Amino acid sequence: MPKYVALLRAINVGGHTVKMDRLRFLFESLGLLNVETFIASGNVIFDSKSKNTKVLQKKIESYLLEILGYEVATFIRSTSELVDVARYKPFLAEELETKGNVLYIGFLDDLPSDEAREKLLDFTSEVDDFHVCGREVYWLCRTKMSESRFSGAQLEKTFGMRATFRNSTTVKKIALKYL
Repeated sequence: MPKYVALLRAINVGGHTVKMDRLRFLFESLGLLNVETFIASGNVIFDSKSKNTKVLQKKIESYLLEILGYEVATFIRSTSELVDVARYKPFLAEELETKGNVLYIGFLDDLPSDEAREKLLDFTSEVDDFHVCGREVYWLCRTKMSESRFSGAQLEKTFGMRATFRNSTTVKKIALKYL
């Protein structure tokens, strides 16, 4: 049975708080199996008989909207896809190891267009650098995220689609469970 990771956007920010035991219960209510959460930032690992992640994603989003009363953008990756994302090296090791530099990974619904990818490069600066691979955007931020001129909202506007970001450390910790 396939194992997936659902990356939920803004599940515990902006006044919307969902305890992880309730979130697990909601996923179990959908018939998903072996549900576990990872860090209280909306990472849910589960098994499903479904092999169509688009249908599964819509089912989860619709159910969370119905139960919670607000939209929870959901991005699903298989555990093997997440391992590949965690292993990918978009920047030089010395850049990633420099104190103060942080790698964020943006998860998208679909592949961005070539035009959108080009627009993203307009945001490249001494502080921010970007690399796109598949449905993920790798953002090297050489300062605190709050001090960067770039944001997730700008990515969504540039690409014309939803996204959610995770610190690469979080992605690697989830992936380690499946190596």
